[in-house]
Amino acid sequence: FDPRHYLGTRCYSFPKTGPHRLRFLLESVKDLRETLKKKGSTLVVRKGKPEDVVCDLITQLGSVSAVAFHEEVREI
Repeated sequence: FDPRHYLGTRCYSFPKTGPHRLRFLLESVKDLRETLKKKGSTLVVRKGKPEDVVCDLITQLGSVSAVAFHEEVREI
């Protein structure tokens, strides 16, 4: 979870993620974790800037051969 998604936007300071969206995200992550657990896997969830969190995870795991990501569309 990127803390920047819970700050106000540049225009009018509207929150990027309100309480309803946050609840949906948390329920979705919980469901995904439970589904993966039933299949013998797990889900790593972290809070922080992705550029820092991913770097830390790669360092912790040590044997990462590839990283895939997508970039969010930015505001104008």
